[in-house]
Amino acid sequence: MNPQKIYILGIESSCDDTSAAILCNGKVLSNVVASQKIHEQYGGVVPELASRAHQQNIVPVIDQAIKQAGIDKNDLSAIAFTRGPGLMGSLLVGTSFAKSLALALDIPLIDVNHMQAHILAHYIEEDGFDKPEFPFLAMTISGGHTQIVKVNDHFDMEIIGETIDDAVGEAFDKSAKILGLPYPGGPLIDKYAQLGNPKAFQFPKPKVGELNFSFSGLKTAVLYFIQKKVKENPDFIKENRNDVCASLQYTIINILVDKLKKAAKQTGIKSIAIGGGVSANSGIRKALKEGEQKYGWKTYIPKFEYTTDNAAMIAIVGYLKYAKKDFADMSVVAKARIKL
Repeated sequence: MNPQKIYILGIESSCDDTSAAILCNGKVLSNVVASQKIHEQYGGVVPELASRAHQQNIVPVIDQAIKQAGIDKNDLSAIAFTRGPGLMGSLLVGTSFAKSLALALDIPLIDVNHMQAHILAHYIEEDGFDKPEFPFLAMTISGGHTQIVKVNDHFDMEIIGETIDDAVGEAFDKSAKILGLPYPGGPLIDKYAQLGNPKAFQFPKPKVGELNFSFSGLKTAVLYFIQKKVKENPDFIKENRNDVCASLQYTIINILVDKLKKAAKQTGIKSIAIGGGVSANSGIRKALKEGEQKYGWKTYIPKFEYTTDNAAMIAIVGYLKYAKKDFADMSVVAKARIKL
């Protein structure tokens, strides 16, 4: 094995996707994701079913990642895994497997904070994608999180704004459910929004502290609005779906951009990066790009496949920690809640 080549296996199992990736010196050789279809019939992730599916998926997914990378498991330099935050049962599967494999191969084990990984996904070596320079502002937007983070260094991050109730991804998914769309509804709202008029309906913007977010009131407003309109016209959703989706997406994007504007003004930082599953949303990506013209921002949007939960982002944190010899010992445990 070439001593200059650092091969990191990343394992991600925080929610309902089992993923494994191999990175060589920060470049992705493979990034395999097994999604769980079983949750669709329940309209949301069922933790117990998720952890069972992880147990079934983890060996084939890791095996495939190693094969696709064209290496042997004995070439691995270290194993990085998601320690948290996430669903406890799901995290336990990835943590136990990572510990066992690191022990068997006698290589270092590296624990990774899932939310840090969403931010540091920007440091994957990818042609055509710039890496943000420190300090920068990161907005992490996903099904479980909405945060504005001041990033001073790879491992020096400070949350300066966050949601006080629901995350933005939840607002998308729950609103989609109200509209009768299947789970996960966020991507479908994005799809229909592109066909509708964003100014057709007005939804309220919550009034919360400086840089914090709140989406529970918006969700309730959508529910009452739809109930009222359907009472007046039973075909309202069918006739106005695109406009409702466009108006809702427009409201959410405005809330996010307004907070980013405030954060940029307060900190004097004009480098803005996004991460997390909701950063796959086309409207949010477009609004950030427009921010470059309007507010003089330099925006960083990760490659599409590194936005949702994936192991490449876990492996890049592993690579950065490996360089610092920041390893975990075998007593490390999964944590459902973990600070950034």
